[in-house]
Amino acid sequence: MVIYRILSSLAFLWLRATRGAAERERVTAPEACEGPVVWLHGASNGEMQAARGVVARLRTRWPELRLMITVNSLTAREMVRGWGLEACDVRLAPVDHLPLVRAFLDRVRPVALVMIENELWPHRLSECAARGVPVLVLGGRMSARSARIWGWMPGLARRVIGPISWLAPQDEAARARFLGLGLPDARLGPVTVLKAAAVAGAAPVAGFDRVRTILAASTHEGEEAAVLEAFASVLPRHPGARLILAPRHPRRRDEVEAEIAARGLSFATRSRGGAPEGDAPVYLADTMGEMDLWYGAAGICFVGGSLAPRGGHTPFEPAAHGAAILHGPSLENFAPAYAALATSGGAVAVGGAADLEREFDRLLGDGAGQAALADAGGRALAAFGAEAGLAAFEGEFARLTGLKAGPDAAEK
Repeated sequence: MVIYRILSSLAFLWLRATRGAAERERVTAPEACEGPVVWLHGASNGEMQAARGVVARLRTRWPELRLMITVNSLTAREMVRGWGLEACDVRLAPVDHLPLVRAFLDRVRPVALVMIENELWPHRLSECAARGVPVLVLGGRMSARSARIWGWMPGLARRVIGPISWLAPQDEAARARFLGLGLPDARLGPVTVLKAAAVAGAAPVAGFDRVRTILAASTHEGEEAAVLEAFASVLPRHPGARLILAPRHPRRRDEVEAEIAARGLSFATRSRGGAPEGDAPVYLADTMGEMDLWYGAAGICFVGGSLAPRGGHTPFEPAAHGAAILHGPSLENFAPAYAALATSGGAVAVGGAADLEREFDRLLGDGAGQAALADAGGRALAAFGAEAGLAAFEGEFARLTGLKAGPDAAEK
């Protein structure tokens, strides 16, 4: 722990010296909060999208609560601020530097810390334990690699795992790994896949013919090249086809625009004011908080982070929108869900541009084929859910905080 404390102090000093005004929140304490306050933390965009249902349930059952929501990225911060939540502060999470964590907790004085999926910071957790602040984790992830690393540091692992009051794991493998690291079985709740609660919420976007539109969702470096190569090859055979390209990180806009231009494809860019209704075959959707729009606009969805070695992004959102799902081989983040899709024939695995070209050629314009693949995917993923875990979370939150539900909670 001493070594970790030294490293976290050095990180704090470096960030304070190098970060601009936009990221100053990482190394400064917030204004004092009026309670009761729940500190809810999710790393980035995906975690916070998954947490929307958690936020809604907290606000419905305990309407007197104020939320302090923290994230690790500027894009996630702006996305959550765009939700327009009342009685809610949204800021970058504090660096895990002990004096800063203490100052943060002194100002916020949370009745509980709710963490989404996987954010195990030693000082944050040990200080919550020292102050009697319960820590609840929803959809807790623990990969085999992470478990091995924590296993090499058993003392630090105890400091991290010990303060967890209650945890709902994302899958059975994560449950076993948390148990192996010392979390008592009595503190484990039901398996909870928060992203399985995804619903289609946005109105259809004008300008896209769904059966002739492909979405490449949350792509990473290297994946756009494969998608664009495949799309450029099939476009002469499918005039009027469109590709919505939604990179995971909007800051890569210029790089992705160069990839599109290099293939001679005309395009429009969302952040530059390009309208979806235009004639350009490629639409670069490089803004935050709008993925629901693009899932609803496309009948075919390639899930990014799966050709690049990133573990794959969620299949639940495209499935909720009735899209035919294509994905690469890197699937560790949602392994059980993708295994169910493979068993049921509810998605198609691709290995690169040639496979993507084949599937684009087969599915573009084929509404029945897209629907059949989407229906199989939807049935496969229906076995996953979050309701039992969210109900258990509400019970544990009430028990651990002692907060009484609002008068309208029973009508929820």
